[in-house]
Amino acid sequence: MPEPSLLALIPAYNEEARIEPVLRDYAQFFAQNYSGPFQLVVVLNGCRDNTLGVVQRVAKDFPSISWLDFPGRIGKGGALIEGLKLAGKADLIGYVDADGATPPHAYLDLVKKIGAADCVIGSRWLPGAVIHQSQTGNRQFASRVFHFIVQTLFWMNIRDTQCGAKVMKRAVVEKVHPTLRIADMAFDINLLYSIKRAGFTILETPTEWTDQVGSKVTLARSSLTMFLSVVRVRLIYSPFYKLLRPLRPLEAWVYTKLRAPLPLTSAEVHGSKSKAD
Repeated sequence: MPEPSLLALIPAYNEEARIEPVLRDYAQFFAQNYSGPFQLVVVLNGCRDNTLGVVQRVAKDFPSISWLDFPGRIGKGGALIEGLKLAGKADLIGYVDADGATPPHAYLDLVKKIGAADCVIGSRWLPGAVIHQSQTGNRQFASRVFHFIVQTLFWMNIRDTQCGAKVMKRAVVEKVHPTLRIADMAFDINLLYSIKRAGFTILETPTEWTDQVGSKVTLARSSLTMFLSVVRVRLIYSPFYKLLRPLRPLEAWVYTKLRAPLPLTSAEVHGSKSKAD
């Protein structure tokens, strides 16, 4: 039986120095080790460097690579919301980080387990995970505090919501896409909670991962942004959400001060179009 078609998204912001070996490794590995159709789509999110030129150069060697280029900063979550509109092009769709923290063979391991659940996610915090380079102590502490907050608010019982390696069945993406609103790095919470609420199953499995140098995440500012976005997701699913509309200007002001992409409204999610359409 042939393997299902697979589309993997890579959200990218100013990644010209790191993304080329990641693209080459993924394209070559899946060409040699995956019998189903494979597509790798880079979603460029307001890049100010030559990331696009690097992607275009690599794509000349690997037809499986393509891209979507959004000139404005739409955030990692915004890039994935746009990229997930391509779900109709493959049986399975997922995403990985542009820094190569998840090697291609580890991502293929997730894909091979999709028969056990509707969504499979990698975890750095489960027994059996292979960590070649750990995060700094401060980032590990922030990660565990964030996990405690997420567990308290949502009770999803997922140890590692933020690992940038996930794969889903097409039906899952098509069902939950209209509920995806978070454009920053807390997007994963919005996605996973939407999947749970829709009645789909999630399998969290140990993965292989390497913390990469050159992170663009500012710990204090990003942590505050993610906290605000997680609270927003919780409020979206509460009966009080409509009553908070008068506070939208204040919310926009806070996100702007944090230099973070604003959460999307329902109209924006439905109304925006992918450049691949």
